[in-house]
Amino acid sequence: MLRIVVILIMLYQGLYAFLASGNNYQKQAQALRSFDIHTSFLKDSIFLSMKEGMDEYKTKHFLQILENGYRFVPFLRKMIRESGIPDGFLYMAMVESNFKPTAYSSAKASGLWQFMPYTAKLYGLRIDDYVDERRDPIKSTEAAIKYIKNLYSMFGKWYLVAIAYNCGEGALRKAIAKAGTDNLNVLLDEKKKYIPRESRHFVRKIVTMEYLSNNSDLMLENESEHFLNRGSSFTFLKVNVQAGASLEDIAQSIGVSLKELRSYNVHLKYSFVPPYGKDNYIYIPYDKQVVFAQKFDVTKNVGKYFVHTVKHKESLATIAKKYGVSLNDIKEQNDMKTIRLRPNTKLIIPVLSKKAQNHTVKHGDTVESISKKYNISIADLRKLNNKIGSHLNVGDSIVIAKIY
Repeated sequence: MLRIVVILIMLYQGLYAFLASGNNYQKQAQALRSFDIHTSFLKDSIFLSMKEGMDEYKTKHFLQILENGYRFVPFLRKMIRESGIPDGFLYMAMVESNFKPTAYSSAKASGLWQFMPYTAKLYGLRIDDYVDERRDPIKSTEAAIKYIKNLYSMFGKWYLVAIAYNCGEGALRKAIAKAGTDNLNVLLDEKKKYIPRESRHFVRKIVTMEYLSNNSDLMLENESEHFLNRGSSFTFLKVNVQAGASLEDIAQSIGVSLKELRSYNVHLKYSFVPPYGKDNYIYIPYDKQVVFAQKFDVTKNVGKYFVHTVKHKESLATIAKKYGVSLNDIKEQNDMKTIRLRPNTKLIIPVLSKKAQNHTVKHGDTVESISKKYNISIADLRKLNNKIGSHLNVGDSIVIAKIY
């Protein structure tokens, strides 16, 4: 219901913009042409039948959507422009998610670009116990650009790309075959219904958002002209950290709250970086770059955190023994009032530096030789170290801890 209300608000706003004076014709036409749409589309009956005007509530709602994206829009705009796809696709993310990285649909789509799990993984986004990169504004945009380019190679027109993104390339191919053409006016026929209703409105909403977001009169009237300059300033940056690094430790070192730092890293499911891999990173406020370099030691052995899924008949004591931590450590980390466990419950296991055991790879080391040295199975080593391959690099740090 909320989604329908938001859509109606957007469409009503679109009417005001598209029925504005002739002085805005060039902006309107430019928004259309960027999607390979002829300017005659300005006479589209859906636009013409909408309610005129924007009351105060609708204006505030639209500006709130812009505020949602204020932090990362400069990055997205730069990435899209450098990719060669039309600038207007930035507003596809706006329509998809209201510029909320945490947006989640009943169909299990998530993030700014509302990727489904299968498509996300297909385009290189990681989803596991520790991270959901659909919520990473930068990585998800990289994946969306690849997907958009792939769709363009299939259909050859940008408005078809937008429709396919919404309803799927298979559904669009069937619609074009049934209609006998890929002409936009035909595909959007309200009586024939070649494509679903949401998809019929999808292109209209994107073009409307593009026009409104660059409407200087609207911004000036509502004291929101700062949105017009959002493409020239950066508010956060990416920094490298160790696997398993605690966000709380980082937040303290740069002088921000854990809540604020987590708001920059909503792709992380917990308050720590995944305990595997070498190219780990987080996002921090842009103005904290210097203090991070001065105060946070990226070489310090901070230990690691693991997520353990409780199996049938497992006890807290046996889990603690497997990871070499105390029962109280697990209880405290998970704010547990009782030691009773339910199968499939996820527990955060704090394997701290004083208890963690790591092996630095030397010449001649292999996965097999390390497993024998520490009496740990190769399967356990691979799970703890994100499925390490048979080849090890000298100097790599290998986590050693039994998990079964």
